Amino acid sequence: MAASYMISLDLKNKKCLVVGGGKVAERKVRSLLECGALVYLVSPEIIPALSAMTAEGLIIYRRGSYKSSDLEDTFLVFGAAGREEVNRQIADDCAGRNLIVNIVDDPAKCNFYVPATVRRGSLAIAVSTGGKSPLLARKIREELELVYGPQYEDFLDMLGVLRKEVIKNVSDPEKKSKILESLISDEILNMLKKGLLEPAKEMLLGAYHSSRP
Repeated sequence: MAASYMISLDLKNKKCLVVGGGKVAERKVRSLLECGALVYLVSPEIIPALSAMTAEGLIIYRRGSYKSSDLEDTFLVFGAAGREEVNRQIADDCAGRNLIVNIVDDPAKCNFYVPATVRRGSLAIAVSTGGKSPLLARKIREELELVYGPQYEDFLDMLGVLRKEVIKNVSDPEKKSKILESLISDEILNMLKKGLLEPAKEMLLGAYHSSRP
């Protein structure tokens, strides 16, 4: 079997369809909202949490059974209907339209898999088993959460600002490369890994200023 091609999708303001109204659908909806997607939900019934999201205007909900017309202008689809015949129809309809679709608990009908993800602001670390064992992916993710703590979010925000400054102001490619490498030296990263955010940020600023003309 060929390896999966790992990508990071920009879902901001893109229509994403979730078919289903239970706990699994809720998890998919929440993950899509975190990415700024326009979430459309279709199901005969939905749990209270999804009803609350609908009432708040966070998602658009159509009460009823799935129809192929629900796929109009859709970018990404999750099938979590809880009924094999419905999920099979969703997969077939998406295949005919070249849409990316994930059918929950049925890897054979998916053309993408959702990795277990550690998020620290702009930093995202994904673990995928190609649908073979989501539980193993989750276990590895839990280990990574301990290694890459919340401090990485603030650090990366500062690093991103300084990187832009270096790219903007340093024209020599070799010098630019050396400066950028100095911003993520082993010493700085070891400090960050220990959870010492402020010292790591001070070292980052020191590396930046020492490299300036």
